Amino acid sequence: MAIKAKEVHSMKDTEMGEEVTRLRKRLHELRTQALTEKLENPRQLGNLRRDIARILTEQSARKLKQKQETSS
Repeated sequence: MAIKAKEVHSMKDTEMGEEVTRLRKRLHELRTQALTEKLENPRQLGNLRRDIARILTEQSARKLKQKQETSS
């Protein structure tokens, strides 16, 4: 199940970090599984990568916004 952008916006910074760690572990597990057996749903790999990117993008945007606010 993909994470919606709206859900990412409502997450706290610590939640985002934990979620990225969890998703990266899951991605690693799926990649390992893909080597040893056929995946049930190959699209899961792309979906996980997109979810990770979505969260990392939001983290970067928050850091940039914070940096701009402190420099003003």
